[in-house]
Amino acid sequence: MTTYDNTEQDSSVTTQALTIFCDDYLQASAFKDYSPNGLQVDAGKPIKRIVTGVTACEALIDAAIQDNADAIIVHHGYFWRGESDTITGMKGRRIRKLMQHGISLIAYHLPLDAHPVVGNNAKLAEALGLTIIEPLYPHESHPVGNIATCTPQRAPELIDTITHALNRVPLHIASHYALDDGRSTDKLIERVGICTGGAQDMIEQAALMGCDAYISGEISERTTHSARELGIDYFACGHHATERGGIAALGTLIAKQFDLSVTFIDIDNPA
Repeated sequence: MTTYDNTEQDSSVTTQALTIFCDDYLQASAFKDYSPNGLQVDAGKPIKRIVTGVTACEALIDAAIQDNADAIIVHHGYFWRGESDTITGMKGRRIRKLMQHGISLIAYHLPLDAHPVVGNNAKLAEALGLTIIEPLYPHESHPVGNIATCTPQRAPELIDTITHALNRVPLHIASHYALDDGRSTDKLIERVGICTGGAQDMIEQAALMGCDAYISGEISERTTHSARELGIDYFACGHHATERGGIAALGTLIAKQFDLSVTFIDIDNPA
């Protein structure tokens, strides 16, 4: 849990003003997303205390209630494309708690992945000592995936860096089959594709763009074969773990902008 506390100011902001600031800063209108970005649940009261987190799960809501928060800001909110429109079951229980305790919910998905300063890719690259140089898809004006460079290194060195930065060991799929005599064919890694979260299928684009390795959050059964056959190392670092940085950085920015108390709460998730 990380807190930026400026409670001596006793400042507050309306949900509208806060959302307008975030919408503008993250350029939310530029993205065609899978869920609505911005204000998702309006509790209708001024905001003094904010909790941020990766996903608006019930555990985060309970933590926000304990913190006496007026708003929660997350990367993964509600109302995803393809899900039921009814507010029942698990979603109904979550939203009921928000409304009963007067807590607004604000969420930013792709805009928070892509932002060049507080975005998930930007913060993960910074944590791993990578320098972003270009989009993973050259035609994108607001790229969700990026290409970065690093000091030439072999896979074990990059694994150590990821483990230290994210406090978890990544799953590494080498770009080669093991030799019969046990010798390693590890190559130097210098050009790296990067896209946090569930972007494992962008590995093919990373290989097409000449990357030595690709870093994302999740892995599918097919990803192993793709890495080996495309000749590119893959590092699955965890969907949750790769997307903590963006929302934490956005919270720090908001705290300073509006003189508010903002607490980042990390609800553990091994996925």
